[in-house]
Amino acid sequence: MITRYTLLAFRYFLGLLFVVTAIGKLLDNRGFAQVINSYQLGIPDFALLGFALTFSLLELIIGLNILCGRELSKSILATLGFHLGYATLAFTTLLRGIALPNCGCFGVFLARSLTWSTVIEDLVLATISLVCWLLLRRITILAVVENIAHSSQYDERKSNQE
Repeated sequence: MITRYTLLAFRYFLGLLFVVTAIGKLLDNRGFAQVINSYQLGIPDFALLGFALTFSLLELIIGLNILCGRELSKSILATLGFHLGYATLAFTTLLRGIALPNCGCFGVFLARSLTWSTVIEDLVLATISLVCWLLLRRITILAVVENIAHSSQYDERKSNQE
């Protein structure tokens, strides 16, 4: 029972986080594109807006899928990938000595400097995503085992009646 409530809490946390961050980025996608440009990744100027829009929409779709329970396992794994990717990007950017006044986590509306705590936050969020995915798998496996047990009990009762 605790496992189900923990999964539910983590699931809604991750879903809401992705929806809120996506909306923050989509409200000023041009500004978010400039934040991406500040990471100095070598993305051509003509592709920045599309790149920013794609990432923001992916975050929105993943968040909505998690909140609605669609493609849950894949969506939760996607959050893990996003958080590990963001942690890696933040880590390498800091190692390269690039000072960013806005990490872009919430678009341009909630500007937070890129610091080592950003890397730690992303790793903590990646851990939450991994735990959520593992809990989901555990609950799924338990449900399958429970169905098999019920099925064999039904078969036994049916054969005893004959």
